[in-house]
Amino acid sequence: MAVTGGILVLFLVAHMVGNLKIFLGAGDFNHYAEWLRTAGEPAVPHRTVLTLTEVVLTLAVLLHIWSATSLALRARAARPVKYESRKKSHARGYATHTMRYGGVIIALFIIWHLLDLTFYAVNPLGSSATPYDRVIADFAPDRWYITVWYVVAVLLVGLHLWHGAWSAFNSLGWRTKRNDGFLRGLAAVLAVVIAGGFVAVPIAVTFGWVG
Repeated sequence: MAVTGGILVLFLVAHMVGNLKIFLGAGDFNHYAEWLRTAGEPAVPHRTVLTLTEVVLTLAVLLHIWSATSLALRARAARPVKYESRKKSHARGYATHTMRYGGVIIALFIIWHLLDLTFYAVNPLGSSATPYDRVIADFAPDRWYITVWYVVAVLLVGLHLWHGAWSAFNSLGWRTKRNDGFLRGLAAVLAVVIAGGFVAVPIAVTFGWVG
């Protein structure tokens, strides 16, 4: 769970940095999108690095879901009787109690995101436009509901990441009584930075700051 989560966090950071290139203009953003497909050439064929990355990410997501399900079933089997009070549970806070449902929403968001900007099935401009133009069309002011959907999903990703990062620190044996507060703060900062970076793009496009 912690290892696959770490892989996904690294991807989120890299993806966020790439997305923020939209603030540098159409040329830089389109060049970045093209680089994703040509990375490694001519040493390896076109799109090889991107395809391998997609395979690793797919395996990480599937293993992450399998780990979450396995842990939930083991926890239920270990304590079939519910806690008399939520305060007695080691699971703490709103983030903990929404991890399961938030994970489902995040999964649906990933499917929509792939259909939108990878397969272009639900993008207004389809495959004929540039990556920059597709993003601008996606979050146009008249499509504010797409922006709302994106922002809500990303905030859930941030919530998931906040709890997940701290849990990973704990699972890997890094947490002690002395550094507990620091690690919780680090998890919160990581979640805020990543969620904020992703949310910045649709909001900027919708309000006309980019485009």
